[in-house]
Amino acid sequence: MRGAAHSTPDLAYIGSFTSGGGRGITTAAVDPATGALTPVAVTPTPENPSCLALRPDHRVLYAVSEADRGAVLAFRTGPGGLEALGAPVPVGAAGPTHLSTAGRRLLTANYTSGSVSTLPLDADGAPAGPAAVLAHRGGGPDPERQQGPHAHQVRPDPSGRWVLSVDLGTDSVRVCALDPDTGELRLHAESVLRAGSGPRHLAFHPDGEVVYVLHELEPQMTVCRWNAAAGELEPVSEVPLLPEGAPDAPRAYPSVVAVSADGRFVWAAVRGTDTLATFSLADGPEKPQVTDVTGCGGSWPRDLVADPSGRRLYVANEWSGDVTWFEVDALTGHPRRAGSVAVPAAACVVFA
Repeated sequence: MRGAAHSTPDLAYIGSFTSGGGRGITTAAVDPATGALTPVAVTPTPENPSCLALRPDHRVLYAVSEADRGAVLAFRTGPGGLEALGAPVPVGAAGPTHLSTAGRRLLTANYTSGSVSTLPLDADGAPAGPAAVLAHRGGGPDPERQQGPHAHQVRPDPSGRWVLSVDLGTDSVRVCALDPDTGELRLHAESVLRAGSGPRHLAFHPDGEVVYVLHELEPQMTVCRWNAAAGELEPVSEVPLLPEGAPDAPRAYPSVVAVSADGRFVWAAVRGTDTLATFSLADGPEKPQVTDVTGCGGSWPRDLVADPSGRRLYVANEWSGDVTWFEVDALTGHPRRAGSVAVPAAACVVFA
């Protein structure tokens, strides 16, 4: 875990599904001693700000509007709350589920359309259109979930040279080059994973050479090697999210994978079973071993994030309408429930 020199953040921002009763974006104060969240403001937004991201300097907060006419929103952050930076900007696609920044560009993964969009950012951090859209192609064997492409996450790699997009519908991770002038994405390579597994979300190990890809349609993750020089993602092994001999449970729908800042642990949230799985990396980044499975503190864990101090995990439980936090054991990485706060249809948590 990180040392004491890394302070606890002052604020957390929580996105929600307005279609499920959410009120927009909740700003919460973070207790530096306990990690407890106290809502201090709610910013109403257009439909479903289900994913949030902060500009690296934390002065601007971005949100998707996960709707048929997908859009992104930007807010200036500050002690007085969130201030909108203009009107929502269309992403040229339907159902954006994830967003991230890459230099002076904002990226979105558009689940319904099966595409990735990029938008330029001005000097103040506000996005502008029109969006440059790269459509994915293909499908998978699941007739209900993989009838076409469904991009679920997009993010730059740690080197900043490449953009990776995870597609649940095509069972693959695409590697693209981003043109800094036009904002267009050019397909460089595609890493094909096991058919029907439905990759949803990935996280890099701090060494920048190992990637953990979480699958939604099966409770497992794929460990991959990442070659930043070549822009290549190589699958190495598959790891189940539940230990051998685990009792039968409802169908599992994994949602998010996170890696500790010191590179010692991996955590995964699993909907359906409503659990958090802890993996030890004591044998090396390519050899995660599950050491603990515990309840998520609610129902349908949509998001899982470690705070910047590395001492706590926060889970956005969508169906039970709460954000639950856990103290992380410094030796084992095992989470212990410490508290929760009600946030209707909670979907995403980020820390300023």
